[in-house]
Amino acid sequence: MTTFLWILGSGILMSLIALVGSVTLLLSERALQKLLLPLVALAAGSLIGGAAFHMLPASFAAIAKDLNVWLTFVLGFALFMGIEQVFHWHHCHRAQADCRKPLTYLILIGDGLHNLIGGLAISSTFLIDIRLGITAWLAAAAHEIPQELGDFGVLVHGGWSKARALLFNVLSALTFLVGGLLTYGLSFAVDVSYLIPFAAGNFVYIAAADLVPEVNKHPSLVANVVHLLMFLLGAGLMYVAAGFA
Repeated sequence: MTTFLWILGSGILMSLIALVGSVTLLLSERALQKLLLPLVALAAGSLIGGAAFHMLPASFAAIAKDLNVWLTFVLGFALFMGIEQVFHWHHCHRAQADCRKPLTYLILIGDGLHNLIGGLAISSTFLIDIRLGITAWLAAAAHEIPQELGDFGVLVHGGWSKARALLFNVLSALTFLVGGLLTYGLSFAVDVSYLIPFAAGNFVYIAAADLVPEVNKHPSLVANVVHLLMFLLGAGLMYVAAGFA
């Protein structure tokens, strides 16, 4: 299977994850929250683990100067910080009822841009090593599932019809595929290895700034323990996967 087909297939699959949002229609609010927060914790651990155990080691192997790796990592972190400041874009906030209509458009714009950058970065890992690309994709997918559940809920809560919310969620997710194909095209002219630490910075920002705050202040001690265990599970799975890479 060629690298191009891996990039194409991973982009299509990531876009299809947007369809998971329709699951929110089958669940009660209470059931959704019971499912959503542990998934958020799992995603946070997967993103941190993917960055620490896969992407950063691969970056140091591909880029001669270590300081350049850390500089690119920080730039990736800072870009997502800037995106969130501009769009006031937060993951998995189904309960935000204020400013509903502006929020729906902001979510779609932010999600589309996030997916475009994610497609650029993760496809670059496939160009370096197929196994690295798979693990980076799995970490990103673990994050996308709770995000899409939350985003779909916000769109419907903001007055959108279910069909329209699902359609625009999928269209927003397709920018991941666009980013992947763009990286593949650019790879023949430029060095895309710097996108790996850049993506690692994205991963760490999303996990630390967006996902961890969602799960680390629950009033229930039992819930907090479950969230910590799910975080460790996500990171542990990435660590185990690194041993087979």
